[in-house]
Amino acid sequence: MIYKITNAALILMAATSGAMAQTDPLRFDPDDFTRQTITMPNGESVAYKAYEGIPYVKNIEDSTYQTLNIYVPETLADITRVPILMRTYVGGYMASTAKSPSPSDATGRALREGYVVCIPGSRGSNSTIDRDGKTVYTGIAPNGLLDLKAAVRYLRYNDALIPGESELIFTDGTSAGGAMSSLLGATGNAIEYEPYLKTMGAADTRDDVFAAICYCPITDLNHADMEYEWLYGCTNTGVRHLSEEQITISNELSAKCPSYINSLELKDKSGNIITADIYKEYLKTFLIASAHRALQEGCEIPDSIGFAFYQDKSGPMGAPGNIPRQGMRHRMDDNRDAPSFGPGNAPRFNKTSDFVSGLDLDKYLTYVATTTPLKTPPAFDQMGVLIPTPSPENKVFGNTYGDAANFTNFSLQHRLDNTSATLDAEMVERVALMNPMNFIGNDKASVAPNWYIRHGAKDRDTSFLVPVNLATKLMNADKNVDFALPWNRPHSGDYNLDDLFNWIKTTLSE
Repeated sequence: MIYKITNAALILMAATSGAMAQTDPLRFDPDDFTRQTITMPNGESVAYKAYEGIPYVKNIEDSTYQTLNIYVPETLADITRVPILMRTYVGGYMASTAKSPSPSDATGRALREGYVVCIPGSRGSNSTIDRDGKTVYTGIAPNGLLDLKAAVRYLRYNDALIPGESELIFTDGTSAGGAMSSLLGATGNAIEYEPYLKTMGAADTRDDVFAAICYCPITDLNHADMEYEWLYGCTNTGVRHLSEEQITISNELSAKCPSYINSLELKDKSGNIITADIYKEYLKTFLIASAHRALQEGCEIPDSIGFAFYQDKSGPMGAPGNIPRQGMRHRMDDNRDAPSFGPGNAPRFNKTSDFVSGLDLDKYLTYVATTTPLKTPPAFDQMGVLIPTPSPENKVFGNTYGDAANFTNFSLQHRLDNTSATLDAEMVERVALMNPMNFIGNDKASVAPNWYIRHGAKDRDTSFLVPVNLATKLMNADKNVDFALPWNRPHSGDYNLDDLFNWIKTTLSE
């Protein structure tokens, strides 16, 4: 039997479809925007449509933060598929509202390039609501990450309605935001997060991303204390001026690091295992590469901070005729990028330039420690060990009542109140969900294929081991990784945007 669809039936179907669209709280409305402009540093004005204050979950707990903004340039990039830059402004693991694009960072530059920009808000350690007359902390780990994953899902869910390509999401963040970007890149579609996202009413779709841009990511938190002391222990009795009690804690933490390094089974480009015995030599290659590029770009580096030099007179470094160079001056305001150091990318040399022939790492680390005072041990899980003050990380791993908490067994068992407890199962799970290293190279998640990781060569907010381990593990998992320790750069992000956007364009063309 053939059924004939009448005009009345068609009208009813259209009305029903429209009603469903209107009642879907996660449906993007392409007509609800305002027109705005942004003025770039060069004076150029970029016009765009602003879609703001959009909830990205059905079950909103904290309306101050659980919204996102989307910005669409009036003139989209003239390319086949337009990417979406998703920029988080998380800092210190605190909450972040959905912000407007800035001409001084990657959001403004992305609009100028004709890309779509998404800026989500997310809960954090300081976000609270009033519930039945009581203050409830809404942003304890992993809630901030869950919010950002829900924002990714919103973009995918509305792919047909939002300009830009949800298969080409580039996440971007700095510091704790860099950690969030690394987590978004490493934990795509991981089943461990699914119950949380379902409870929140996130869109029932994927949350993997195309690329993660990570500036100085403060991550691998449950190992960061031992990595910090293992690297910077050489400064304990010098510029760091630690007390005897602090040195004892530092030494105990440092002693735990080699076994962790060995457990990672990281490999260099030649396939050699990077054990703790040779790790510092591996680290030095990235610092030397950073210094090479700085020299090529005109920066003068003194011998006093640990580098040794040869000036090329007749051929490549090491050839007869190379002579030592002494007494170089150093411009302290230089903030130059190192070259890409991913697979297949080697430092660029110029036959007429100076070469770094070696590095005294302890001397260089002493230089870093003199520019900005180092953190005291433990650097991250500090609460209750030698001081009562909680760190930002202690706060984000706290509870909904606002009580901070230890998140490593070491600190829990070295508290001043002499606790002998161990982390409970819930805390172990929460810590694991906040560490991207747990999801790379083991098929537990859809890891982003492309990574841009930068950590300043004088950034001491976490150990160099944290970004180096992250980048190396990703390289070992055959990801496209552009990693460098930019010369003389402190803790900061969204710098050298020409380099970043050239990388984005190259990634899009591959």
